[in-house]
Amino acid sequence: MGAAAAPLHGEAVPPAPSAPPGPLWRRALPWLLAALAGLAQAGSIAWPWGGQPLWWLQILSLAVLGRLLLAARTPRRAAALGWLFATAWLAATFWWLFISMHTYGGLAAPLAVLAVLGLAAFLGSYYAVVAGCFRRVAPANRALSAIVFAAFWLLAELARGVWWTGFPWGAGGYAHVEGPLAVLARSVGVYGVGFVAAAAAMGLALLRRADARRRGVWALATASVLVWAALSAQRHCAVEQCAPGAAPHPGLSLALLQGNIPQDEKFQPGSGVPLALRWYAGQLKSATASLVVAPETAIPLLPQQLMPGYLESLADHFTAGRQAALIGIPLGNADLGYTNSVLGFAPGQAAPYRYDKHHLVPFGEFIPPFFRWFTEMMNIPLGDFNRGALGQPSFDWQGERIAPNICYEDLFGEELGTRFADAATAPTIMVNLSNIGWFGDSVAIDQHLAISRMRALEFERPMVRATNTGATAVIDHRGIVTAELAPHTRGVLLAEVEGRSGAVTPFAWWVSRWGLWPLWALGLAVAGAAWSAARRRRRG
Repeated sequence: MGAAAAPLHGEAVPPAPSAPPGPLWRRALPWLLAALAGLAQAGSIAWPWGGQPLWWLQILSLAVLGRLLLAARTPRRAAALGWLFATAWLAATFWWLFISMHTYGGLAAPLAVLAVLGLAAFLGSYYAVVAGCFRRVAPANRALSAIVFAAFWLLAELARGVWWTGFPWGAGGYAHVEGPLAVLARSVGVYGVGFVAAAAAMGLALLRRADARRRGVWALATASVLVWAALSAQRHCAVEQCAPGAAPHPGLSLALLQGNIPQDEKFQPGSGVPLALRWYAGQLKSATASLVVAPETAIPLLPQQLMPGYLESLADHFTAGRQAALIGIPLGNADLGYTNSVLGFAPGQAAPYRYDKHHLVPFGEFIPPFFRWFTEMMNIPLGDFNRGALGQPSFDWQGERIAPNICYEDLFGEELGTRFADAATAPTIMVNLSNIGWFGDSVAIDQHLAISRMRALEFERPMVRATNTGATAVIDHRGIVTAELAPHTRGVLLAEVEGRSGAVTPFAWWVSRWGLWPLWALGLAVAGAAWSAARRRRRG
């Protein structure tokens, strides 16, 4: 990773004028390591061969970047290494966007590749900035240096998750839905977990052979924290009191429908549409579970486009029976606009329950300003949608408050958290209705499952998933998958879910009131203090 690391005092160390440049392989090695570490970071979220998260790989790959930043001679070089790491990480994380744009959207392959790389490079610029800033202000104290790095990394993750509508897919914290840091999610959320992981990674990067005593102290401290967290997690799950006062509910029987309608046929009137209408109607009416859930746009037509009596027949089946249903369907018209929605039917209802998606997908569900030319190059059905309100009411059924979210809305825990401001009305079960068939048979399915598991950990409420192609699953309040249907199969997952009520988690409490501002304040305060200290050192 280069020669001796530059001192950690915030000053750039220019190379000696007479020093030879060194062999090409040595000069190229840091850049190669940065790219490979970025790829490893992507694999840690959901390993491509098995789909499992690898928490240790996330910390190790970030530690490699940390070591490269410490060895960088200038902040500019550190920024370039950070950008390369982040671009490789993000491109390898959401490479499957190529499938939606090229395979299903009809965008030419070279343009689709450039679009994915362009998005990764743009989002990678956040990490380039913080990498350069860290190299400029890193303090000499190693413990403080680890905290400063974690604070800068936290700011980059927050910026990616919030700015320009936010796209935090693949944030480092998602690798920790399993492992010793998972227990922290209930208190600090995925970004807080990422902060702790970044501090641990920089702690590893600061270990040096020339300093065996301090290396031992760092290793002991890191091991102690991880062991403490692991024991806390074990005790936390064993006593079944994930939140003081939280109470389990009787099991609610489920039928989760997975139509596996091919994405290139899903909206075709001669193939996918009649198949979806026939199969979902049959399963909705024949299921015997207490709650039946059909995924996002399971019914792929607007109500006025359906054959007469189709939707009314489904409504009558549930309002006059003993079961309830949640069904994904687009709603609206040309005058009022369209919404990506969920309709809920239950016995004795005077009117159906309705949930409208709040966090829309750029380019898929709304067109950002100045980018209509880009969407017109693709053949993707549906267009601009209206945005639903934040914190919509839950669907009440058999003593459960069931909170739907659609597609990648479960990526935004701060938005789901608005429903937890009052413990008396907080959701007891969360339900995600998705269709990520746009991304084919890719790791996107496993990544999305990890995202839902993190939300279950943060709020300590079960998350039920009904999808078109996978992962259709039941996740309990501990983030454990208790039942799952094989992806890319057509079938019905019969399972039970145990709702939870009572006191909410610390994360749910503060995020429902202040959003992500406490984490912003933490990152900015540490970064600002480090910057001020570096200025004082330079003046002295």
